[in-house]
Amino acid sequence: MLGPKQKLQVKEAPYPLPGPGEVVVRNRAVAINPIDWIQQDQGTAFAFGWIKYPFIFGNDVAGELVVIGDQVTRLRVGDRVTGQAHAVDKHFNNAAYGAFQLYTILLDRNTSEIPGSVSLEAVSVHPLALTTAAAGLFEKDQLKLDYPQLKPKPTGKTLLVWGGSTSVGCNAIQLSVAAGYEVISTSSPRNFGMLKSLRASEVFDYNDRNVIDKIANAMKGRISAGAFAIGENSTFRCLDMLSRCKGKKHIAMATYPVPAHPKNALHTVFSFVSAMISITISSKLRGITTSFIWGSVAHSPVGEAVYANFLPEALANDKFRPALEPVVVGEGLEAIQGALDIQKKGVSARKVVVSLK
Repeated sequence: MLGPKQKLQVKEAPYPLPGPGEVVVRNRAVAINPIDWIQQDQGTAFAFGWIKYPFIFGNDVAGELVVIGDQVTRLRVGDRVTGQAHAVDKHFNNAAYGAFQLYTILLDRNTSEIPGSVSLEAVSVHPLALTTAAAGLFEKDQLKLDYPQLKPKPTGKTLLVWGGSTSVGCNAIQLSVAAGYEVISTSSPRNFGMLKSLRASEVFDYNDRNVIDKIANAMKGRISAGAFAIGENSTFRCLDMLSRCKGKKHIAMATYPVPAHPKNALHTVFSFVSAMISITISSKLRGITTSFIWGSVAHSPVGEAVYANFLPEALANDKFRPALEPVVVGEGLEAIQGALDIQKKGVSARKVVVSLK
């Protein structure tokens, strides 16, 4: 992107060179997240103000390793991998780490080998959603759950994942179950079967006017591990639910309380401030704590625990799977702008992908 609020353009960029603990991936598939078009539409006035244009955005990549940096011993050139690109992280702030190009620098500890049975397009849907789910579940200042394992020991606790059919929700359900927690989730009825296949114990319709009562009844005799809130108004619904449960009363918030399609910057700020005042008052009155999730584990042991120690074997042993169907909408870097426009219109239980073969 040559400047804020501009369309993407295809230009030449320097070939990236990895540093210690880094690798270079030849991208074969990139997936699109809402944050990608939000960054394009809103610019960097209210977030990511350190970014200098021209810049390369994008978070989700899958491809083959072509260069290995020093201190990398787990991965090999030629490995099929997926990982999160960290260009917008203030510590990196470097276009070479962006996903929307042919070659991207990834961190060794945030990169996973993938089995031949899983397509690159299918696994490209994971990284940002997987990272966001992992951060909310396992970081010490979030829900602080146990790490996932191939053979988890039951904890006897139940987590609520509000918005389970989202990309983040599908990852949160699978990671929680792999960590030994029972999961209750919400979605529209057409996605109940998908969430049950991900091993959610019970799924409720979030549009049901009695959904809070139904979840509260389901939680009787169960101990809360907290709540993971995804989607518009999800935090308020989780506040209502946790106030009626025993156990941990913390909400990890994956969705900021701002309009999906704000009228202008002032509208965004006003909506955010109003919602945060309401959330703060309601949570304190009910003895519930909340935290926003930052979608990165670049500087945390959580990244290695999930990407290096869990995901490769979990994918190979069918203990974890790409839940959302990849919808390939084009091929080549020129197709990424159109993919952003498609994602902006909204998709359900699927994820927009561009092939770079």
